[in-house]
Amino acid sequence: MDVAADSSEWRALLAGDASRAGGLAPLFAPLFAAPRAADGCVVVGRLAQTLDGRIATRSGHSQWIGGPADLRHTHRLRALCHAVIVGAGTVRDDDPRLTTRLVEGPSPLRVVLDPARRLSLDHGVFREGPPTLLVTAAEGPARHGAAEVLVLPRDAEGGLDLAALLRALAARGVTRIFVEGGGQTVSRFLMAGLLDRLHVTIAPMILGSGRPAFLLPEVARIEEGMRFPWTVHDIAPDILVDIALDRRAPGHLA
Repeated sequence: MDVAADSSEWRALLAGDASRAGGLAPLFAPLFAAPRAADGCVVVGRLAQTLDGRIATRSGHSQWIGGPADLRHTHRLRALCHAVIVGAGTVRDDDPRLTTRLVEGPSPLRVVLDPARRLSLDHGVFREGPPTLLVTAAEGPARHGAAEVLVLPRDAEGGLDLAALLRALAARGVTRIFVEGGGQTVSRFLMAGLLDRLHVTIAPMILGSGRPAFLLPEVARIEEGMRFPWTVHDIAPDILVDIALDRRAPGHLA
């Protein structure tokens, strides 16, 4: 896959014309497909993991598992989507800017999931940069630093109602959604059957310990695991797999 950030194919994608996206089309064109879900959103999740399925050390250090091409891919997804979603743990551990500084294209709305509203105002997303939306279940002031606050109900497991979040974003015209991480946040969207696509980068690295990529309920039998077709893209030194989930949840959770 061509990783040049200034190609004519990339500019075609930014303009929403996947027909002129050349070699970038197979990976990115699905983001522009007509939404299949009733909420009107197209949702793509993404993780970068080691060969043994770790996304961070036990202490939370994760920069950088993927190589430069993987980082550029992340910024491209941000540029093509209306919103980028991260969990409170990602903000706490990495203090990300969630911008598109490595590629041409607009920075998305930054959506931070913090059910208990525990994040302090010290984090950069609440002080500067593109618009930010703090999503929480806790009542309180309508602003959190520079961020707008959206209060949503909790789901049956005590987390945020993610289906309600997608509906709320769609009501704002925010319909291409990038769930960037971390593993717990991507896993919750997967468990809820709310991912249309899943991009997983696999780096040529073994940690032997650390935080797992996916946090799902235990299964008793191999056939209860989730199988799917994927396409593989070379983003040397890593590989990137693109999975069409089409809002499927793991079978043992359905």
